[in-house]
Amino acid sequence: MARLPYLEPDQVAPEFRDMLARNTNLHKLLVNSPHMARAFNGLGGYIRNRSKLDPRLRELAILQVGWLEKSEYEFTHHVKIGREFGVTDADIEGLMAETAGRPSTLEPLARAVLRGAREMTRDLAMTDATFAEIKAALSDEHMVDLVVTIAFYCAVVRVLATMKMDNEPAYKEVLKQYPIPGVS
Repeated sequence: MARLPYLEPDQVAPEFRDMLARNTNLHKLLVNSPHMARAFNGLGGYIRNRSKLDPRLRELAILQVGWLEKSEYEFTHHVKIGREFGVTDADIEGLMAETAGRPSTLEPLARAVLRGAREMTRDLAMTDATFAEIKAALSDEHMVDLVVTIAFYCAVVRVLATMKMDNEPAYKEVLKQYPIPGVS
């Protein structure tokens, strides 16, 4: 059960109701601090809608953070979102294999992005080798977008965990196909 209430539009000042358009528990909880929610949504919106980083790679990086941190909410939401941006079942199976240290059929750049996301999540930063491998394929702009995306989602999973965010039933369905080890 969440530590703060989920607010409905009639409980929020009119100028902040637009932030509830996605109607998720995350947005309903964050709007308890409407200006923070606006800032949070600004960066999240840039990442999703304006970044020039390949959206499939972006979603793989986000999924890696969610999977590694055992964030049911984050992982399941981004499985559904990722599918809108070209993430396939084979990609998710590849992510699971790579995380477990097993080989996958993912292309080298996707494997490197996943490794970079694991390094930032587990060890604070990408290694020089991983950064260089990814940088060989991406522009400076794309590198900034990738690193900030991974860092933002490292923060998001911590917000979700600390606030004890409830996952919506429609998203829980994802766990039937992709159960997260250690998450019931």
